[in-house]
Amino acid sequence: MTAPPRTPFRGLWGRAAAKSLSWRGIAVALAFIVPMTLFGSIILMTPSPSIILGGRSGEDCAEAATAVDLSETARSDIPSEYLQLYKKFGEKIGVQWNVLAAIGKRETDHGRSKLPGVQSGTNYAGAAGPMQFLVSTWGGKAKIKIGSGVNGYASDGDGDGYGDIYNPADAILGAAKMLKRNGAPDDLRRAIFVYNRATWYVDQVLEIAKRYDATGDIGVPAEADPACDSTYVATASSEVVRKILEYALAQRGKPYRWGGTGPDAFDCSGIIYMAYRNAGLTIPRTTFGQWPFGEPVQEGSEQPGDLVFFNAGPGTSADHPGHVGLVVSPGKMVEARCTLCGPIKVTTYKDRPNIVGFTRPLENADVAEQLKRALI
Repeated sequence: MTAPPRTPFRGLWGRAAAKSLSWRGIAVALAFIVPMTLFGSIILMTPSPSIILGGRSGEDCAEAATAVDLSETARSDIPSEYLQLYKKFGEKIGVQWNVLAAIGKRETDHGRSKLPGVQSGTNYAGAAGPMQFLVSTWGGKAKIKIGSGVNGYASDGDGDGYGDIYNPADAILGAAKMLKRNGAPDDLRRAIFVYNRATWYVDQVLEIAKRYDATGDIGVPAEADPACDSTYVATASSEVVRKILEYALAQRGKPYRWGGTGPDAFDCSGIIYMAYRNAGLTIPRTTFGQWPFGEPVQEGSEQPGDLVFFNAGPGTSADHPGHVGLVVSPGKMVEARCTLCGPIKVTTYKDRPNIVGFTRPLENADVAEQLKRALI
């Protein structure tokens, strides 16, 4: 038998089959797939109010990610505690709740499995908890104090200050972050493949995810829905900010390209540079130039049109950030992240651990002079 592919995760059912398809592996897979086919055969097709009314209101955009678009399969199969967590952290991180739920089902039957490594200890491959993280990927220990400097996906989903690999809230939040980092919500196949490097695993997760949604679809979170553009733009404090947001939001779906300033691709600072140019303003081209250019803004006071900076990328540090996003609403930004991170999209920044700070280019003296000249 060949060795399993290297992966940060080793699930309970899927990982054994990754070694090779022995008769035992096939039997295990069939034992899981057949019940899944049976329990997932009924899907309740219930249109959401936004579909009935035609279009999406601002309230719809705010609530869409937590709307209960559940199939009868999901209602009967997912424990209520887990369902709330999939919904909560899917919205918070910006990934599909039903994909999180499908992984939870595929790994441990939403924590109900009695196999080793679910409630305590590890399985044969060193994985643990309801979402089957390798302990090394989690951060080196099953329970870690958050903020202790340990690298990994250990997360505090219940607010107790610790990332516990066996705690459903912590584990589901960590899994959501893992998916987001590797391409979700747009490039789901890549994100799920990184979670467990097997194409059959990706296919099974996507199939389960479809069965969990009332429409039989996977979809994207509300923050990635173009119908919500008007909601973001409506929060603009001025005509100048409106033009900046409209340009940036219009670039969603285009690829990242280092040094790109459009029209077909952008890098992180390039899209911001061009968005400001769309409003008739000139700001520095690069992240390194944009960071000292704007007036500092206290975290929590940022507004649409402001910039949020991150300690990320080669040659960067806490006082020399290398990545930037454009704030479109509190907690949300337009971001051109990296070549392998999927297309330009609206993402959540509040969960990012490496935020350096916020600035407001519109309060720079040079920009103020540009605005003054534009009014003459």
